Amino acid sequence: MILLLTIDNYLNSVKGNLQIHSDRLIQQIRKTLDFHYYEKVDLLDYTAFIQPYELSIMMYSMDRNANEVFYQGNDDNLFAGSFDLIEDVEYYQIRDEKEDEFWKFYEQNDEVISKLETDVFIKWFKDCWNQAGGKNVKLPAYFSFHDYDNCLDLTHNKLVSDGDKWF
Repeated sequence: MILLLTIDNYLNSVKGNLQIHSDRLIQQIRKTLDFHYYEKVDLLDYTAFIQPYELSIMMYSMDRNANEVFYQGNDDNLFAGSFDLIEDVEYYQIRDEKEDEFWKFYEQNDEVISKLETDVFIKWFKDCWNQAGGKNVKLPAYFSFHDYDNCLDLTHNKLVSDGDKWF
C-alpha cells in the first residue's frame, strides 16, 4: 500500500482525529468552568502537551506570579490545583511499517507543518471552549503549549506572549 502524504492530507487527518474527542473535551472544559475557585486563583492556564501522535491537556489554576495555586483548606466546594482535561489523545495514526516514510515527509516539511499543526490545535481547543460556554468564565483564561512562547488569550481571542499573561 502506498502512503500518499501531503500536508493537506496530514492536517485533515489530524482535524478528523481531534474531532472525535471534541465532545469529551467540551465536557471537561465545562467542569472547569463550574468550579468554585479559591480566591487566590488569578487565571486559568490550559496547557497542551504534544508528543508524536498524542496530545494531553491540563488546566492549572495560577496566580499572577506564574505559580500554581493550591487550596489546603477544609471547604470541599473550593478548587485550586490542576485538572486533566484529556490525556494521550491520538491525533494521528500511522502503521508501523509506514513510520519511516512519515517521518521523512514530516522532517522535509517540518516548519510549515509545525505552524499549521499548532493552528489546528488552537482552533480545535477554541471551538470546544466556545461550545462549552467559555466566554462566561469570570477569570482570565489562556490556552498554551508546554514550552512555547505564544499562547491564546481565550478571554480576548488573541495570541499573546506567554509572559504577558502574568501581568
